[in-house]
Amino acid sequence: MQLNIVEYPDSRLREKSKAVEKFDKDLHELLDAMYTIMMKSNGIGLAAIQVAHAKQVLILNIPDEEDEQSIDDLIEMVNPVITHKAGETTYQEGCLSVPSFYEDINRFETITVNYQDRDGNTKIIEANGLLSIAIQHEIDHLNGILFIDKLSYSRRKKFEKEYKKAQKEKKLQNK
Repeated sequence: MQLNIVEYPDSRLREKSKAVEKFDKDLHELLDAMYTIMMKSNGIGLAAIQVAHAKQVLILNIPDEEDEQSIDDLIEMVNPVITHKAGETTYQEGCLSVPSFYEDINRFETITVNYQDRDGNTKIIEANGLLSIAIQHEIDHLNGILFIDKLSYSRRKKFEKEYKKAQKEKKLQNK
């Protein structure tokens, strides 16, 4: 399965993802292909909607102390639901769907998430730090929310201007 990252301002990123009901070969192929493109794109998280699949599916692979990403640390979440939130933290986030743009975003420091794995087994994870931030970022994607939506009005306007300029420059370079 060949996937491509959907980039802002593509309207598909605003679509709400649907719950997964069939835990089959197609789901496994999607998860495997998502992992391949996420690693190729130097990402740490990816929601299915970012590759044009409106399913409640996300993957995460947080780097270890040596900044390495092992497939053994891969987390696949299907139908994730945050059941507990605590504390507050700020982190400079980026997104594969909003390339080359980073901004400080406020998130919950600690969360508990109920989800299913690729085979439909129910799991619970308690997360803090970067894992907590990444899960919240990806769950936002499943709800059609981008991290830039969390910016103040004035910062959002500045982002729009900067992003349009960057897109124009990118087009000129590709000619």
